[in-house]
Amino acid sequence: MGRHSIFNLQAFLDGYYFARREIGVPLTEEEAEFQEFLKWIRDRFNIETGQLWASILLFHSADEKSAVDRFFSLFEEFINRDKSQEKDEKQVEIVSNIQQIASI
Repeated sequence: MGRHSIFNLQAFLDGYYFARREIGVPLTEEEAEFQEFLKWIRDRFNIETGQLWASILLFHSADEKSAVDRFFSLFEEFINRDKSQEKDEKQVEIVSNIQQIASI
């Protein structure tokens, strides 16, 4: 990326997705999930405008380097949120199964 710049990171990722689209390579499951992360950033900061995710992170950071660092910490939070949500859904399913067995 050349330097710790949130806008360089955004340009890199935009170029990557543009190139894949141009040559007709469909998104992988992980890449599609990553697109959800970028939407999640808007939700996380309650942004309803078309503001770019890089601009959102820079606004909520001291400088571009800390915005890049925040990007990666938020990505980790996003990944763990999904795992936590899956765990909660499994726990609800287990409780439901126990309740069904108990009512027999």
